[in-house]
Amino acid sequence: MEKVRAALYARCSTLDKGQDPELQLVPLRDYCQRRDFIITGEYVDNGISGTKERRPQLDRLLDAARKRQVDMVIVWKLDRFGRSLKQLVMALEELSSLGVGFISYQDNLDLTTPQGRLMFHIIGSMAEFERELIAERVRAGIENARRKGKKIGRKAVPPVDMAKIIDINKKTPALSIRALARTLGFKKSLVHKTLVNFRSGLLDECGFAA
Repeated sequence: MEKVRAALYARCSTLDKGQDPELQLVPLRDYCQRRDFIITGEYVDNGISGTKERRPQLDRLLDAARKRQVDMVIVWKLDRFGRSLKQLVMALEELSSLGVGFISYQDNLDLTTPQGRLMFHIIGSMAEFERELIAERVRAGIENARRKGKKIGRKAVPPVDMAKIIDINKKTPALSIRALARTLGFKKSLVHKTLVNFRSGLLDECGFAA
């Protein structure tokens, strides 16, 4: 049988507080040696907070998984891998769809085993519960704001402003959206959307809905 190709991932939040990724990597290397795994790469995000949207080495690891260059991803702990419960579940789902296993050493979690898959379903349920709680809080906040008379959503654009955009565009069709927006002191997105809606027949020349 071919040996399992393992990729190790480690992350340290800061560079100046004595954090050393080797504290995570050494036991992972020993673990791979005991299980006769081949380590194909070590991916370390050093000095990067778990809340950061982009983590270069984690992105490289996931790219290697998509290219079928690894069979197993091994981390020290789950909180080193996922910046949030939602992101963790999404990443683990992608690895599973690629046929790549996942092991969290300290959490004693191996998604290649029935017990590990059960734990993953529990984690997924917790993520769904978290999403529902957040959505419920948002809805409650909106409803409370409306009861207090606050308007929710973007401020409506006055028809007279849209009429100005349409009028100038008709008189100087060669004028770019950027130049038109600069001339009127409007955002480019507003100018672009207004002209698209006018040309599609959704607005009349006065800026009202057609």
